[in-house]
Amino acid sequence: MRVHVIGCSGSFAGPEGAASSYLLEQEDADGRVWRVLMDLGSGAFGPLQSVIDPADLDAVIISHLHPDHYLDVTGLEVFWAYHSRTDLGQLPIHAPAPLPERLAAVLSRDGNVPDGVTCSPFEHHVLSDGHRFAVGPFEIETRAVLHPVEAYGFRISAGGAVLTYSGDTDACEALDDLARGADLFLCEAGYIEGRDDRFSGVHLTGRRAGEAAARAGVGHLALTHIPAWTDPGVPLAEAQAVHDGPITMVRPADILEVTA
Repeated sequence: MRVHVIGCSGSFAGPEGAASSYLLEQEDADGRVWRVLMDLGSGAFGPLQSVIDPADLDAVIISHLHPDHYLDVTGLEVFWAYHSRTDLGQLPIHAPAPLPERLAAVLSRDGNVPDGVTCSPFEHHVLSDGHRFAVGPFEIETRAVLHPVEAYGFRISAGGAVLTYSGDTDACEALDDLARGADLFLCEAGYIEGRDDRFSGVHLTGRRAGEAAARAGVGHLALTHIPAWTDPGVPLAEAQAVHDGPITMVRPADILEVTA
């Protein structure tokens, strides 16, 4: 399994890259490459187009409905609805239930159908806690995690390897369950110990991400969702102090290989 980091800036697009978005690729037994996009936050649709033609996407999964994780779905909708190709069909999008109405509100319209076309370019699927579904060779499990809005983390299996994506969350039992034994744990670390102690139930610190990785026995911890005002070296050092395994601080355009 391959993970392209399209955007990894925490809470908003930063000066060096877009907000959260990750493209997963995996070949099936017949050699066909399947592509699933995890999140498409503010500023991410532009760099996505430098990695693939968005018409080649097989599905999109959205962890939660904060703008830094879903807002550029509006651009993807325009692309899919008005493309010169007429064979695209509907793109499956797995997301919290309110996504269609949020898109309609941002685009100042009523309903799910863009102006001038006859049907929605998206096929909407609603996420829930403990939901399991497949997209080609990807087996995906969702768990509700600890965040101020309805939010999900994902455990994704393909090609014998396991990727866990935290989405946005504070420390919680569901996150530990998702991460248990994962080969790659793509985990947010948006807060810093001491500086952000006045907030709870919102984001992990590097320390709490490292503790979750240690409890879960993950193979590789990849820290992400670092806001522009934070020195990435700080959450990295926090994680290294409590977790002995390999740790990476992801950057825009990184390619992560997930192997068993």
